[in-house]
Amino acid sequence: MKILITGSNGLIGSEAVIYYERKENEVHGIDNNMRKIFFGEMGDTLWNLSRMKKILKHFSHHDIDIRNFEGLETLFKKITFDVIIHCAAQPSHDKAREIPLIDFEVNATGTLNLLEVTRRFSPEAIFIYMSTNKVYGDVPNRIPLKELDTRWEYAEPENYNGINENCPVDQCLHSLFGASKLAGDILAQEYGRYFGMKVGIFRGGCLTGPQHTGVELHGFLSYLVKAALNNIPYTIYGYKGKQVRDNIHCKDVVKAFDAFIDHPYYGEVYNLGGGRGNSVSVVEAIRVIEEIAKVKIKWCYTDKNRIGDHICYISDISKLKADFPGWNVTINLNEMLEEMVDFERRNKK
Repeated sequence: MKILITGSNGLIGSEAVIYYERKENEVHGIDNNMRKIFFGEMGDTLWNLSRMKKILKHFSHHDIDIRNFEGLETLFKKITFDVIIHCAAQPSHDKAREIPLIDFEVNATGTLNLLEVTRRFSPEAIFIYMSTNKVYGDVPNRIPLKELDTRWEYAEPENYNGINENCPVDQCLHSLFGASKLAGDILAQEYGRYFGMKVGIFRGGCLTGPQHTGVELHGFLSYLVKAALNNIPYTIYGYKGKQVRDNIHCKDVVKAFDAFIDHPYYGEVYNLGGGRGNSVSVVEAIRVIEEIAKVKIKWCYTDKNRIGDHICYISDISKLKADFPGWNVTINLNEMLEEMVDFERRNKK
């Protein structure tokens, strides 16, 4: 197959590049290192591109800005793709309010550009859009919660498995990032349903893995591991540090993509996360990382939470498992943190 992966220097993109290249596909990546523009030197992903070029034989990198329709059109005229995996994004709540025009251009217009060039030049291709749980805005915060010693928890048994795909996406506070990603999400659904294209939308929880270029504004566990091992002060923003996220390893994310490629649908939406078994609060994560790394994390607390932040978010992945019974979460929280600590120690600059 000929596979195009956007955001190919990033966490999910690079994992997908390696996975499909090693299955002897012709893999093309698009990434112009905008993460460095968004987050500075700490967000630079060129180290990951260099790593992939060293270990892969059938990978071609393209320095294209997804906001540039003509650049994408030139590429798609040359190559008819079988699969497009769209991971490129401006990924931060807080950064979006500083750069609202760029945020929307990347997350919404960039997605529209990719959908349209796919429709025109590779209409039979399978298109996967990496969306986010932030499309639900702060609606999950309306679910009754109870406070436990180290985390917030759903108060009612019917919510035990977490948030499913029927959660409303409008008439709520999203953050500008959540709004721009929702625009891309709806566009992807529409191209699937209106044009009859094979499009899957995956609303990610906290996606993580050793090659994540985590920064304070994006990459919860990755940045926390970096803070722990590099003696960087870590700030907890609100909710007593008991806010909960479910976490999924990038390998399990790509396996979900693979399941969809084997059996695609037309504009279908799936929540994609680690589920309850891989859920953790900020204060719990600090404790686990301290135990694994044998270090003490320097952290401080501010009462001011991030705007639109979820208090307790656990992905209900029942629909994904029902449609693709061969897929499941295979890497647990401790395993992924042990791997991330080891990777950071071996690659620390």
